[in-house]
Amino acid sequence: MEKLNKDQIIKLLPHREPMLLIDELYDIKKLKSATATVLVKKNSFFVQGHFPNQPVMPGVLIVESFGQAAAALTACGIDKSKYENKLVFLMGVEKARFRNPVVPDCKLILKIEAIRSHGRVWKYKGEAFVNEMKMADAIWSASIVDRK
Repeated sequence: MEKLNKDQIIKLLPHREPMLLIDELYDIKKLKSATATVLVKKNSFFVQGHFPNQPVMPGVLIVESFGQAAAALTACGIDKSKYENKLVFLMGVEKARFRNPVVPDCKLILKIEAIRSHGRVWKYKGEAFVNEMKMADAIWSASIVDRK
């Protein structure tokens, strides 16, 4: 599988609008790396109040986008029986840097990599770009847990 569109991502992740942030996942290297796209629009739910007259995508939503991309990468790479009725929860953010503001009407490109896994716990790193300019980077961990 080289590319996932939004409909395919919806089948893998529990996120729904307005919290489903990633629009596609491509350049997928099974359980290793992928690239995701987030279309940051003028009508994105977070733009109206963050900040009026100078809208910026909140850093926490950039980190959430990283997490969603990593969850989709993991979900499409592991055996479906191991992922059915499971969720991927963010466990911690070790490091996050926000280098430039992400403003509406841009395509945010997320390059993510799975650093390691130990059982149900995974560690990832990612970089976010707009027009080849680095906007943010992060290292985080997540866990695959049973749905309740």
